[in-house]
Amino acid sequence: MNLGEEKAKLRQQVLARRDAIDAMTRIEYSLKAADIGAANLKTRPGMVVSGFFPIRSEIDARPLMDALRQRGVRLCLPVVLDKTTIVFRELVRGGELVPTGFGTSGPAEDAPVVDPELLIMPLSVFDRSGGRIGYGAGHYDRAIDRLVGKGITPRLEGLAFSCQEAEAVPVEKHDQPLHAVITEREYIVTGR
Repeated sequence: MNLGEEKAKLRQQVLARRDAIDAMTRIEYSLKAADIGAANLKTRPGMVVSGFFPIRSEIDARPLMDALRQRGVRLCLPVVLDKTTIVFRELVRGGELVPTGFGTSGPAEDAPVVDPELLIMPLSVFDRSGGRIGYGAGHYDRAIDRLVGKGITPRLEGLAFSCQEAEAVPVEKHDQPLHAVITEREYIVTGR
């Protein structure tokens, strides 16, 4: 089995665990994770922070995003432009939301494109050393590379349910490791 197949198999197993969480429990866990994230994330007013709107059975980042907004951060969301590119558009209250790929929505084309200093990232699988598996398209890895190319080294924080943890995630050269992971149980510093 090659590394890609190994990652796909692990993704499938862990997403089945995530899918088994009932809707009410997902809400409760999302609120707990928001409290843990808000207590641990270092932000400052005006800082650009990328979050995400949940798809399928993902943890809901919106309570955490709102807590950070109340601290004065500028929020943005990833928007899929094509099969290889995402950009981050600023999310403002009352701004128009449009379909932005992967079954989610985000700011419309007239929203400013911004460069986040902190990325709160959705995960399929994570481990305690910062390994992560997304959905296999590599959008975030390429976006992080573009930010680094601009001289920005964003902090990478995963947000997931604790059941999405694996003992070890197989990583490839292009995989960008997480600095920390926020779950409904704890804030995990990866030691990156």
